[in-house]
Amino acid sequence: QVQLVESGGGLVQAGGSLRLSCVVSGRTFSSYAMGWFRQAPGKEREFVAAISTSGGRTYYAGSVKGRFTISRDNAQNEVYLQMNSLKFEDTAAYYCARKENSGPYYDPLTYNFWGQGTQVTVSS
Repeated sequence: QVQLVESGGGLVQAGGSLRLSCVVSGRTFSSYAMGWFRQAPGKEREFVAAISTSGGRTYYAGSVKGRFTISRDNAQNEVYLQMNSLKFEDTAAYYCARKENSGPYYDPLTYNFWGQGTQVTVSS
């Protein structure tokens, strides 16, 4: 059974930074693209960023492009989300997910395994 465990969330002031991590169990981590999504209270889950199997290609939502950076370490089975210049509207639970199906990187339906999430709260 694949398990994804996020960490690194917390409370930060607007303009600050956080780095989220996601550790994935299993031996086939490098075979799958990975993504980060977020969900704020009362809102649908939305795409944040994704990264290809090798890390050579990255994709971002327009709202975070230039502020967030996704990366991965295939030797450590980890994917990261560096978040800079945080805004109040970035407040949400952040989830990492493993992409197993074809389709757009921003489509949550193409991801089969999800973590439990880590809360990010940005104070204005």
